[in-house]
Amino acid sequence: MVSNAAKEVFILGLTRSGKTFRPSDWAERLAGVMSQFRPGGPQPGSHLRYSPWCIPSSLDGIKCVIVNRELRDAEPMAWDFCVNFARDNDLQVREGDGQGRPLA
Repeated sequence: MVSNAAKEVFILGLTRSGKTFRPSDWAERLAGVMSQFRPGGPQPGSHLRYSPWCIPSSLDGIKCVIVNRELRDAEPMAWDFCVNFARDNDLQVREGDGQGRPLA
């Protein structure tokens, strides 16, 4: 599903069949759960900000979560949680270049 060379992945709020994923705040919820995973580990108040490794965004008007490969290197189980979330919910995934842009 995701190559080992991917620098980041975009988990899109669209199923493989093209349906919009619900609930509408799924991206913020997923990123919120992952907020404790960050460079240097959790800090006081870190639950109040998104992790730089897992941020909600949008791509072409579609909600998404951008998950950076650094999460995989630091916390493999957290990375697996995000990838499995996408797989379990049949969501589209695109690989990124590490600069917040999807690969072609």
